[in-house]
Amino acid sequence: MDKLTIFVMPQGGSITLSMLPIIVMAFRWGLGGGLLTGFLSGLLQLITGGTIFHWAQALLDYTLAYTLVGMAAVTTFWLVSGIAKEKKGRMIAAIVTGTVIGGLLRFAIHVYGGIVFFGSYAPEGQPVWLYSIVYNASYMIPSILLCSLVACLLFTTAPRLLRVNHS
Repeated sequence: MDKLTIFVMPQGGSITLSMLPIIVMAFRWGLGGGLLTGFLSGLLQLITGGTIFHWAQALLDYTLAYTLVGMAAVTTFWLVSGIAKEKKGRMIAAIVTGTVIGGLLRFAIHVYGGIVFFGSYAPEGQPVWLYSIVYNASYMIPSILLCSLVACLLFTTAPRLLRVNHS
């Protein structure tokens, strides 16, 4: 279970900083490093307290969802440009955009998993897809915003963390 949890939802999901290490690695090591870190992070989350209802749900909600957070690296070149030109605003825009991209990809996987595996929790008469979007947005949007804020604070106050390592 994530030790940086702020709030836990009743059917799974939580407001947490669990994406932050993946985002840091994505910006430092690029797409491959970000995806690998996301995969390993999701696997660790699964092993150390994941809630599993079906093997496919475990693959979706943990390994695939967290792997896709590593896609934050797609803004690395924008970030590197901001660092080189000493433009803090450009750095922040790249960090936030990358974090939002990775977070929204994770959100999309959770929504799909919610439709397939948790539809029975939807209130009578409410479309399952709408229930899944609202339920998952209730913790994913705050998590994305929180991780964006902390990543910006972290990287702008400790720029050595942004020492980008690409082969």
